[in-house]
Amino acid sequence: MRRTSDPFEGAGPIRSYTVADLAYERIRGLVLSGELAPGTRLGQVELAERLEISRTPVREALRRLGGEGLVEGHSNHGFRVADLGLDAVLRRLEVRAILEPGIAALAAGRRTGRDLDLMREAIADEEEARDGIKAHDASRSFHLALARASGNEELVRVIESLWLVEVGRRLLFSRSAEPDWQRTDASEHREVLTAVHEGRADDAERLMARHVRHAVHHWEPERRGAAESQDG
Repeated sequence: MRRTSDPFEGAGPIRSYTVADLAYERIRGLVLSGELAPGTRLGQVELAERLEISRTPVREALRRLGGEGLVEGHSNHGFRVADLGLDAVLRRLEVRAILEPGIAALAAGRRTGRDLDLMREAIADEEEARDGIKAHDASRSFHLALARASGNEELVRVIESLWLVEVGRRLLFSRSAEPDWQRTDASEHREVLTAVHEGRADDAERLMARHVRHAVHHWEPERRGAAESQDG
C-alpha cells in the first residue's frame, strides 16, 4: 500500500466554532454587559439549561473566562462573576506596571521592522482619532504591538487578558474628562517607540514604567473618592 506524503490527509476540516466557543461568547457577553452582576454564582446546570446545551461546553467556557479574569473559581463553590470595577482595573494596572517595562526592554532588542510599523500605525491612529473609543482602541493596539515586538507570545496573551477592551471603553468616559489625555498618551507612546527603535533598552524600560505609572496615578483619586462616598 502506498503511503501518503501528507500526514494530515483525511483529517477533515476543523470547525471554526465549537459549542464551547459559542458558550464562551454568550456568557462573556452577559458578564461584560452587566446582565450578570459581580458576585453572581454561575451554576453550570443553570447555564446549560439557559443556553440549551450540555454542561461540558459550559464548564470549558467558564474555565476560559476564568483565565481572562472575568469569572472566579471558588473551591467547592463553583464559579462567580468577577468584579470588573475600578479596584479590579487598578489591580491589573499594578501587574502591567511590573510587566510592561520589561516588555519594552525586550522589544528594544528583538523588534522587527514590521513591529515598528505596527506601533507607528497605532500611534497615528490614536493621534487622528476623533472620538474616545477609537483613541482607546488605538492605545491598546500600541501596547499589544509592543508586546508582540518582545518576541514572546505568552506576554502578548497576558497583556490581552489584563486589558479587556470592553472594560477599558467603559471606564474611558471618566478618563476623557482629563484635558489632553489623548495627546499625552500618544506622545508617551512615541517616546517609548523611539527608544525601542534605537535599541535603548534601559530608556524603553524607564519610559514605559513612567507611562503606566501615569495611568495608575489617574485612577487612584477616583478610587479614593468612591471609597469616601461609600463611607459617607
